[in-house]
Amino acid sequence: MIETVGLRKSYRDRKRRETTTVDAVRGVDLSVAEGEIFGFLGPNGAGKTTTLRMLATLLAPDGGTATIAGADLLRDPGEVRRRIGYVAQGGGTWDEATAEEELILQARFYGASKVEAGKAAAAAIESFDLGDFAQRPCKTYSGGQRRRLDVALGIIHAPKLVFLDEPTTGLDPQSRANMWDEIRRLRAEGLTVFLTTHYLDEADALCDRVAIIDQGQIVAEGTPAALKREISGDAVIVGLAGSDEATGTGIAEKAASLLASQPYVLSSDIRDDGALRLYVDSGETAIPALMRELAGAGMELSTIELHRPTLDDVFLAKTGKSLRD
Repeated sequence: MIETVGLRKSYRDRKRRETTTVDAVRGVDLSVAEGEIFGFLGPNGAGKTTTLRMLATLLAPDGGTATIAGADLLRDPGEVRRRIGYVAQGGGTWDEATAEEELILQARFYGASKVEAGKAAAAAIESFDLGDFAQRPCKTYSGGQRRRLDVALGIIHAPKLVFLDEPTTGLDPQSRANMWDEIRRLRAEGLTVFLTTHYLDEADALCDRVAIIDQGQIVAEGTPAALKREISGDAVIVGLAGSDEATGTGIAEKAASLLASQPYVLSSDIRDDGALRLYVDSGETAIPALMRELAGAGMELSTIELHRPTLDDVFLAKTGKSLRD
């Protein structure tokens, strides 16, 4: 649904004494499959918004090629616009208009007749559960209601692909959960979704694949699970019975030495509290094996915990900074 090769964009920075060129996007290659939810992550200034605006035809690239929903981005941007939907972070509704009026107008912009636009608006109102307030002015809507209308406007013309820029920013937890359900429903109905987000749990929960951009370049791409495994595998924290400040470290060192030769152990260290931390490929398969090894050596476990790496760990490893920061 999206194929880009070497996509580039530079800006002239005139704020300094001498005009300089800033490379905002430096040769981005992306491949987004039909019917998937693709997440785009990046810190401020990384090139995320510039890339999104190029893909949505709002900004002309300086170089590279791109095919969006089967249309050439450079040669036929008008056809790209007909095939995509775009939902900006700030929304696009007018305070005095009703949801029904907004939906009809948007459908008319895409060439629908009055009758067709009315039918499309009615279908969107039902699909996005807007009926209770569709006749009220938008200024009376809650943040969640307004955001549902934004997404309905973005797909009123039945696009193949929709771009969602920070779709849940500013929403309360319930509205955010509802928006997640709406996004999953769009995918279930065959729509491809390209979203940007600063919420790592959102990317983890929603996205089939994610790409991380930093300093204008893609530094990581894959499924959330694969990216997290790539960083360090899982961490297993083992507390050994009888450990205390005087003897705990010695017991942990003995256990670490025993387990070091096991193929499922990537590395290990001993925490300040005397617990042994093991990094393994897969916690599910490693835990039974290490329990057998320790039991066979006469070591009794007091606690065992499984910790999985997060997307923020991936972000930190790939960019040197935390997205949470």
